[in-house]
Amino acid sequence: MPKRPLASRDPAQRIRIKRIYEAAHPSDGKRILVDRLWPRGLSKDRAQLTSWSKELAPSEELRNWFHAHCDRWKEFTSRYIDELADKEELLRELSNEARDHPVTLLFASKDEVHNNAVVLRDLLLDRLKRLGNRP
Repeated sequence: MPKRPLASRDPAQRIRIKRIYEAAHPSDGKRILVDRLWPRGLSKDRAQLTSWSKELAPSEELRNWFHAHCDRWKEFTSRYIDELADKEELLRELSNEARDHPVTLLFASKDEVHNNAVVLRDLLLDRLKRLGNRP
């Protein structure tokens, strides 16, 4: 059986995050917007999305709560992971896609450290590490 390229064996190289306002790059692979709302001032052409996965974004209620309580990152993370537990099929599909192709999760937040794409990326990376090379 042929070996996979190095990038596809290293989960951290397969799932990236990026502000949607940054220019698209071929190394982004599949570009997936994971916000519930469309980013302000950005055309769909400029976004160069592969898909828009509103279903993996935090609920409207959680998004509004975090906006009002951005100092409660750990609680947001926990609540968001709880919401994602109900999205197993979507998470499995995205994990499987990332096993063989680069995936870039796009977000609009100005905070590049505390946003839902960070939580989603970390969750997916953990899943890939646990799965290893299993189908």
